Amino acid sequence: MSPRAPWSRALLRAPLGWWEERDAFLKDGVLALVLALLAFVPTLSHIGAQIGDLAERPASALSVGLILAQTLPLAARRRWPAGCLAAVAAAFAAHQALGFATTSGSLGLYLALYSAGAHQVRFRRGLAGAMSAGYAVLALVLDRFGSPQGIADYLAFYLTLAAFWLVGSTVRTRRAEEAQRRRLAAEVAAAAERTRIASELHDVVTHHVTAMVVQADAAQFLLTSAPDRAGEGLSAVSDTGRRALTELRYLLGVLEATGESASADPARASRAPTLGRLGDLVEQARRSGQPVEFSEQGERRAQSVDVELTAYRVVQEALTNAMKYAAGQPTRVLVRHGEERIEIKVTTDGPTASPAAAPAVRKPDPAGGRGLAGLRARTRMVNGELEAGPRPEGGFEVHATIPSKPAPE
Repeated sequence: MSPRAPWSRALLRAPLGWWEERDAFLKDGVLALVLALLAFVPTLSHIGAQIGDLAERPASALSVGLILAQTLPLAARRRWPAGCLAAVAAAFAAHQALGFATTSGSLGLYLALYSAGAHQVRFRRGLAGAMSAGYAVLALVLDRFGSPQGIADYLAFYLTLAAFWLVGSTVRTRRAEEAQRRRLAAEVAAAAERTRIASELHDVVTHHVTAMVVQADAAQFLLTSAPDRAGEGLSAVSDTGRRALTELRYLLGVLEATGESASADPARASRAPTLGRLGDLVEQARRSGQPVEFSEQGERRAQSVDVELTAYRVVQEALTNAMKYAAGQPTRVLVRHGEERIEIKVTTDGPTASPAAAPAVRKPDPAGGRGLAGLRARTRMVNGELEAGPRPEGGFEVHATIPSKPAPE
């Protein structure tokens, strides 16, 4: 390929891009002017629409005016398609009835019919009926003036005109269907985004508020039993509140960000929930009085944002349920980092499985999933699996398997 080829394409794209940005009225005006000029080119004088075959009359100022009337109204073919078609059709009918020579300007009738079919919004049937009636009148006038054409000829020309209208109508239908598909896709995307935001807010608020309630209750108890240790409980409440604010700022930052700015902002990235911050979750649960044992196996590698966030939320939701439904019971968090998947297991001890001992699996409402139900949906979005339920020996277990997706370097 010649080294000048990219430059040539760039030079072509610039004017084409400029032309595409122009107003439709300007584009159609240029089209109408070009067609009007071509109508006076001798070599193109016999290319056009023609019906009647009357004795040809010499050109005159009237014929020039009728040619211009068949072309220049095309400047408004998209803005006022019905008016454009009426003007062009009337000029064409007069041009044919008076027996002037065929020119390429008569092609404006085909463009006007296509434009009416594609762009006319209201009274489409009425317009089609009026044009059909007008054509019938033209056929009668031409026959009265001595046209040699028969009924089959008039019918064939009518079907040709109808074909241009139908092509425009087909284009209009496809555009409407595409617009409908885009609208539905936008609604689905908006609903999915609302569900994602609701899930994120649930995970952040529920976890931290649960921890703060447990810590506040413990601090209240210490005020009477061990006043010298009450400060530790209040400090834990304060730290949990700050963590909640940090995560909420991160979430709001992601919602406000566009494009790649969410990941490019170092300050926002430092607040992002990741696998490396699981220790903070465990420490927060411990400060809330929940005995948690945390262990990791395998080499932890940086994962994509959705995998990191899903793994973090699994542990967060499991610890939240442990603090809510099995406060004070030993809890173990195990994270295995494999080559192909990340396995997370959170086990909470307790009495033999009973409704009181196990976190309730809530059904998702129409606004989206909550708790473990929402967590299952989140895990499926990254092609993972999540199982949660009571253990035969008592207590509750959450087990998630998430396919590994290393972050690009």
